[in-house]
Amino acid sequence: MASPHPSAPLSPKTDGPPQVPDPTVWDEPEERDRFTRWLPGTDGPRVGVSGFSIEGMYCAACSVAIEEALKALPGVREADVNPGTRRARVQWEEGRVRPSEMMAAVERAGYRATPVLALQAETARHEESRRALWRLFVAGFCMMQVMMYAVPTYYAAPGDMTDDIWQLLQWASWLLSIPVVLFSAGPFLQGAWRDLRAGRIGMDVPVALGIVVTFIASTGATFDPGGIFGSEVYFDSLTMFVFFLLCGRYLELRARNATAGALEALMHRLPETVERLEADGRTSTVPVRQLRAGDRVRVHPGQAFPADGRLLEGRAQVDEALLTGESRPQLRVAGDPLVAGSYNLSSPVVMLVQRTGQDTRYAQIVALMERASADRPALARLADRIAGPFLWVVLLAAVGAAAVWATIEPQRAVWVAVAVLIVTCPCALSLATPSALLSAAGALARRGILVQRLQALEALARADLFVFDKTGTLTEDRLTLVQQDVSPPWTREQVAAMVAALARASLHPVSQALRRETAQATAAPLQSVEELPGQGLQGLDAQGRCWRLGRPGYAAPLALVSPMSGTTAWLSVDGEVVARFMFEESLRPDARRAVAALREDEVEVLLLTGDRLPAARRIAEALGIEQVRAGATPEGKLQVVQEAQAAGRRVAMVGDGINDGPVLARADVSLAMGQGAALARAQADFTLLSGRLGDVVAARRLAVRTLRVIAQNLAWAATYNAVSIPLAVLGYMPPWLAGLGMAASSLLVVLNAWRLTRGLEPAASLPVPVANTAPATR
Repeated sequence: MASPHPSAPLSPKTDGPPQVPDPTVWDEPEERDRFTRWLPGTDGPRVGVSGFSIEGMYCAACSVAIEEALKALPGVREADVNPGTRRARVQWEEGRVRPSEMMAAVERAGYRATPVLALQAETARHEESRRALWRLFVAGFCMMQVMMYAVPTYYAAPGDMTDDIWQLLQWASWLLSIPVVLFSAGPFLQGAWRDLRAGRIGMDVPVALGIVVTFIASTGATFDPGGIFGSEVYFDSLTMFVFFLLCGRYLELRARNATAGALEALMHRLPETVERLEADGRTSTVPVRQLRAGDRVRVHPGQAFPADGRLLEGRAQVDEALLTGESRPQLRVAGDPLVAGSYNLSSPVVMLVQRTGQDTRYAQIVALMERASADRPALARLADRIAGPFLWVVLLAAVGAAAVWATIEPQRAVWVAVAVLIVTCPCALSLATPSALLSAAGALARRGILVQRLQALEALARADLFVFDKTGTLTEDRLTLVQQDVSPPWTREQVAAMVAALARASLHPVSQALRRETAQATAAPLQSVEELPGQGLQGLDAQGRCWRLGRPGYAAPLALVSPMSGTTAWLSVDGEVVARFMFEESLRPDARRAVAALREDEVEVLLLTGDRLPAARRIAEALGIEQVRAGATPEGKLQVVQEAQAAGRRVAMVGDGINDGPVLARADVSLAMGQGAALARAQADFTLLSGRLGDVVAARRLAVRTLRVIAQNLAWAATYNAVSIPLAVLGYMPPWLAGLGMAASSLLVVLNAWRLTRGLEPAASLPVPVANTAPATR
């Protein structure tokens, strides 16, 4: 965990309320950029996406209120609040609204927002946990004392206890109930008052009504036994209800923090300060935000690398587990790339900074995690919509039950209404979906699988057709040049110069292989170099001639291609063939196992590639894939997916290249290889940082389990209410038992979802089959 930033505008205190800085501090560009990322390519004012941590939010209805408050501000484009993580993700326009104004809007709604990457947010989280524990302690201590005074009244026979003693025990119970109501039950009362003041009904309203009505009626019975409330007191039920409810919320808080542990660890991996080596040989300690490309930084053992770059001096074992899913430390020597957020485990090294801030791979991963943590899927929104009207039904049911019992047994009317209010709170209903989805996302993150949209888990679980790209997905993304044929009168030096100029403009595996082969060549001065996805590259030389490097049919006539020519690329000028390049590629080590596992799960697999049919069939036969579509352009791939969807299939697309971008966006759910093109990762719902195809199977199986857990949670919530409401209305469920049932139902939902965090075995423990090293065509 990174150390606190020295310039953060907050000093944590060990006791007392946390200090609250002037919110305008967060409007300063330097501080604002710590929790804001800027969207590229937007017209007009810059658009930022800021993350806030929300305090005082306990239910799904709260998230709706906060979203409405934020969206009412001019300049706020979108606002998503996740009740499971208590995170808000706000998209806003620079110059029209400021972070301090957003925080003020949240405060006017009755909550408190703090920047999600600030020290204040972390301090507030610990303070919240400490206050919750204190409330739980006070409620538990007072409950035990009240129960001690209540037991004699239960077992005393007529004449065993004088009226004075009886009255004294009731007064003692009343005194001990006051701190429970005023302190321990504070969150419920404050939440209800906030909701009523805003003109809405939240989940705290029935709970608070039950607490207040029970306390008032028992107080009346204590001081006026002959009055309208009778002589029965329920201070023991009141304190027990508050204690059970606080137990549920505290355990829920612990479970939620455990689920979000992987996300928190990832978002706080960068150090706050670094040791920079100056040009004159001196060293200086500077904030990580002041690093620039070209700086040299010394990283000591146990520290995280602060930026993307390469190793200049020394060698070290590097932990990249949270960034790539690889649990084993990786050896890095001089010249090797380094990734921001990975840890140096062995010895001091010097690195050259190449990319900083939002340009790093780490920043891109954090952005994906923040987007996922603030996402609220359709299932969760449906539960929120159901919970709102259900609360009105709860209030009407309580009033109706009280009216009926007033004619049957007036002294029980109040207690029946209280039990109905308490037992029917729809907390379990609202927690059923988000708790399961967040648990699954946390488990996947620990394995190196990033979820961009939580609702994609549902689509992944229901997918019945998995479509795989070939090169860089089923096969290794690294090709080896095995043969080069140059047509006279061209020379190898001329060919190398042209290839170096063209290949550097592409991330395609063929281009990368050619770049490695021509690394020592001087690139020719080509102009207007561009890539046509799925075809190849082209550029103009000084004479205006068009040079092309790519697939047959684009850079060379198809007639020149023999069926057994293997993986090939062609270089041509104005349609005249200049050179042919032949490559070898091999299957990913776990490709066979992944395809076999999908077929065992009764999922169909389709190989969809732009390569020629013989090459595609060779790969498909090696993997046991029966369905093959070859020679597909990006438009052709898109058409194949659309046809499958029109036939009622739910399509999952796995790809890595620029030409996979449109089809990844079109598929019902998409997965991108972590080392693939940025466009592919941007369009995908899941990013496989490790590049292991076994992670596709693991993600799908966990998604299926997640839907099963959601169904279990919803079924439990519905069954609980179906059984408890009639019992409460008929008077068979006292208020204390109603409180216990409500707390237990919410806790059961959270714990059931928490099982998902334990159900995904680490990648390192999975057996890996021997790689296929035989040549495969592209």
